[in-house]
Amino acid sequence: MQLISAQPSPFGRKVKVMLIETDQADAVERVDVMTTPVATDPKVAAANPVGKIPALVREDGPTLYDSRVICRYLDARANAGLYPEARIWDTLTLEATADGIMDAAVLMVYEHRVRPESLVFEGWIEAQWAKVIRSVNAVNDRWMSHLHGPFDASHIAMGCALAYLDFRLGDRDWRTRNKDLTDWFSVFEKRDSMTETAPE
Repeated sequence: MQLISAQPSPFGRKVKVMLIETDQADAVERVDVMTTPVATDPKVAAANPVGKIPALVREDGPTLYDSRVICRYLDARANAGLYPEARIWDTLTLEATADGIMDAAVLMVYEHRVRPESLVFEGWIEAQWAKVIRSVNAVNDRWMSHLHGPFDASHIAMGCALAYLDFRLGDRDWRTRNKDLTDWFSVFEKRDSMTETAPE
C-alpha cells in the first residue's frame, strides 16, 4: 500500500499515527507530495478525484481517501479495536470535532498561503478561529472523561489537531482557558507515535 500525503498535513499525520499505533507502519510506503487547493499534485488527483490528502492506494481494492475512512480501514485491517462499538458514537463525534478543528485551521493557513495578499479576508480567518476555539473549549468542558478513558481513534485525532494548532498557529492561544485539555495534550504529545510523526 501507498500513503499519499504531505509531511505537514494534520490529516496525513492522523493516518501515520494510526499506522504506528496499530503496528502497520511497515506495510505502507509513504509518498510525500506538495499540493494545494489551487495546484493539485498529479499523484493526488489520480488517487482522489476531490484532490485532497491523504489517500491510501491499495493493491487489492480501490484507493481510500478521507482520513476518517482510512483510519477505520486500518483499524479493521489490524483488528485493533480503536473504534470500540461500546462507545462508537462518542468516539466518532470526538473524531469529527478534531477533524473540524483541523479543517478550520488549515483554511486559516491557506488564506495567507494560497490567496493573493490583496484578497486575504481577515474576517474569514477570524471566523475559522472562532470555530477552532469554540471546539477546543467544548472538548475541555465536555470530553475530558473520554480522553482520559481507554485509548481510541478520537485520541489520535484530537492529539493531531492540537499539535497542528501549535505547529501552524503558534501565535494563537488555545491553552489559557483549557487547562485540563492542555494537561492531557502535554502527556499525549510524548507518545512515540506522535514524536515519530512530528512535522519538521
